Amino acid sequence: MTMRTLLISKLLKKYNIKPSKRLGQNFLIDESILNKIIEAADLSSNDIVLEIGPGLGVLTVELTKKVGKVIAIEKDEKLARILSNELRIMNIKNVEVIQDDILKIPDYQLPVTSYKLIANLPYYITSPVIRKFLETKQRPELMILMVQKEVAQRICAKPPRMNLLAISVQFYASSPHQKFGSGDGPKIISYVAKDSFYPQPKVDSAIIQIIPKETPKIDTEKFFNLVRAGFSSKRKMLKNNLPGIDFEKIGLNPKIRAENLSIDDWLKIYENL
Repeated sequence: MTMRTLLISKLLKKYNIKPSKRLGQNFLIDESILNKIIEAADLSSNDIVLEIGPGLGVLTVELTKKVGKVIAIEKDEKLARILSNELRIMNIKNVEVIQDDILKIPDYQLPVTSYKLIANLPYYITSPVIRKFLETKQRPELMILMVQKEVAQRICAKPPRMNLLAISVQFYASSPHQKFGSGDGPKIISYVAKDSFYPQPKVDSAIIQIIPKETPKIDTEKFFNLVRAGFSSKRKMLKNNLPGIDFEKIGLNPKIRAENLSIDDWLKIYENL
């Protein structure tokens, strides 16, 4: 049993709490993974970090050593109280703990405008949280997210394995120094074994990096309606899902399928509607 496992066990016993399966509470205990998250976030003493789901504060405490301020938003009322108490005991003063559901906080009430987002996301809120922070006007400088391994692979997919989730994220996000339409996008920083958590989840996870970018001035609703129509029957050729489009005119094989198209390709189709 590692020192961090002992620490988590001690805190759970001290406060008589049991991790909630419903809320997906699995606490990170692997120090090497903590270091990878911090390294991927490229933190400086001037940074403000918005941490979603801090739990018992294992990552939170490490973040406080690197940045100017951490704003930790915890849905579980009891965990939020425990975290606040433990931070007081450790005399850590550059953390603001907010007990709230991140998905219920209106964008205009987000407690910060210039920030980096770090989160260990349960499966059931992964897509809503990513969508919230990519579509808000107050988008983070970057996002470092712990998600299920399968979800990470779907988000970071490339042709010929594209999917709706990948398109939805990659439309709004790119890796550093990339122009829109480059085909670049979110990336997997590291895979994380399930025994890096306590209690162990049923599946492995992955750390992903998402860097929001400027999006084109197009009708996004119309664009995503087009993409959804293209993916409506995955086994069909695109010409059958999107009749009336001259694919050869825009340099695409009419027999191609939706999973073979990049963001660039979808923009070409959109521009020729």
